[in-house]
Amino acid sequence: MITIQNGTLLYGENLLPVTKNLFIQDNEIVEISEGRARGKIINAKGCIVAPALVNSHIHLGDSVARDIGDGEPLDKIVKPPNGIKHRILRETPREDLIKSMRDSLQDMIQTGTSTFVDFREGGVEGVEILREALEDIPIRAIILGRQESFLDKNADNSEIVADIQEILKISQGIGLSGFGEVEDETARHIAQECLENGKIPAIHAGENEKMQQQSKEQTGKTEVERALEAGFKLLVHLTSATTQDLEKIIEHEVSVVCCPRSNGALSTGIPPIKEMWDLGINLLLGTDNVMINSPDMFREMEYTLKVTRGLTRKYFPPVEVLKMATVNVGKATGMNLGSLEEGNLADLMIVEQISRDPILSLINRTQSKNIIGLITDGKILYQR
Repeated sequence: MITIQNGTLLYGENLLPVTKNLFIQDNEIVEISEGRARGKIINAKGCIVAPALVNSHIHLGDSVARDIGDGEPLDKIVKPPNGIKHRILRETPREDLIKSMRDSLQDMIQTGTSTFVDFREGGVEGVEILREALEDIPIRAIILGRQESFLDKNADNSEIVADIQEILKISQGIGLSGFGEVEDETARHIAQECLENGKIPAIHAGENEKMQQQSKEQTGKTEVERALEAGFKLLVHLTSATTQDLEKIIEHEVSVVCCPRSNGALSTGIPPIKEMWDLGINLLLGTDNVMINSPDMFREMEYTLKVTRGLTRKYFPPVEVLKMATVNVGKATGMNLGSLEEGNLADLMIVEQISRDPILSLINRTQSKNIIGLITDGKILYQR
């Protein structure tokens, strides 16, 4: 039993600040109350007790190519199979890839992240490389793999389905680059196989205005419409989504991952976060490509809050940004994480409260040095 006491606890789906004790048994939050402390006691006086952060979109393999390609067009940097990042990934020795991944994994832990969702290139070998990098590092990985055959326009359906099933055996789903590389029929097979196997089908969509227009001209549909019709449940970016796209997302009950820092760095625009939130879309947050960004969710949250207010010239609630990095992930994945409630996984961080507002203290002020403790799956990873 672990008891965390005397802190400001952000309770439940609405992250309401309360002063109560939190009790952990094994890997689960078993009680939040004013009951007597017992077991190992952690004194969180002067601190915020908050859900650990979830990075809902990252390309961890690109850790080996930090800050390469700045200023180049998006397609030249990341379009498979011959984008700058793909050439670097092919040319880099396996041990160097693993070392760079491990460095980024440690960076995430030191900045309060307990879980990440990785779009992993390289087929089965790519997933195996990531799993090797994860050895002895206590962070939860949701790996969305992909196969090179998905890009082959001449591949037959039986080959595609076999490759889908192969990657699903060792991953939690499939994460596709986008419709610029994948045929609609292949995309439908992927989404269908994922859903039938209880896995996550995810895809980049609506990131590039030019690609959205080309999609419309060639198929009569936007990338977002094609993704929804194929059956994908997690869409990434949507910086160039139309109002009609957003309304259809609501109809299909699909979640959206926003990556504003990456979009800003690549000059692809900023996702319409407030408009999506106003419509009731379930929004998540990710740092995207480590080639472009540090995997620091505090930096992502602060940028997200301020750029959203700046673009719309309207108030956007800070708590909604924190939900994008915590509570909303449980809704999107069906996992019992992201909020401090009885019965949920014990994933939480203890952070020095720097300002009077606990939410803004986390978003605007927190650095890694302010994180006093991190607990993942009920295990204390570190406690300062």
